Amino acid sequence: MTQTMFPFDLDPVPEPKKAKKKTEDKPVETNAPEGAAVPKDQPKDTGAAKEDAAAAQTRADTNEEVEIPEPADLLLEQFLCFSLYSANHAMTRVYKPHLQELGLTYPQYLAMVVLWQKDKILVGALGDRLQLESNTMTPLLKRLEAMDLLTRTRDKKDERQVRIALTRKGRALKKKTGNLTACILAATGMWVEEVIDLQGKIMLLRDNLLRAAEAE
Repeated sequence: MTQTMFPFDLDPVPEPKKAKKKTEDKPVETNAPEGAAVPKDQPKDTGAAKEDAAAAQTRADTNEEVEIPEPADLLLEQFLCFSLYSANHAMTRVYKPHLQELGLTYPQYLAMVVLWQKDKILVGALGDRLQLESNTMTPLLKRLEAMDLLTRTRDKKDERQVRIALTRKGRALKKKTGNLTACILAATGMWVEEVIDLQGKIMLLRDNLLRAAEAE
């Protein structure tokens, strides 16, 4: 099975702007009687404007009518948090046999992914990328170091900081992950475009939740 790359970090290339063509002024459509003078600053009464206003009113009416149910009235499967929680467990189960061949746990694999993208980074920077606290990062890195996949040394510019670097064995391990992305994609039963769209929505949800938590 060939590897399928997810262009998650690629921004779409903007299309070149086309020069606007000059158009002749068209008469303003109004509800004024025929022959009446129309001020130049009078808003246009077009069909599109009416449709936009109607759509906006419909959304407002719909939002007013929607009642948010209480948790006690919902089934467990209707909780968004449980859907994400259970999906995460299912995803980890799919990864497990593939990662066992690499000798890695799922958190260890994520740490290695970051280091394969950018080597020789500070422990704090890795923790920020993985969104893990230092008390979780320390045993994880110690285990990877014991496996001779990375080294930890004091930063030369600031000895209070610890810098991580991949070993030759750690860099070579990346070659064994060649088909992993394609295997996970096949397990989702979704098209690449669907996975990318879903991931974008999940990331937006995560960022909104983080902002809400920080505001409290």
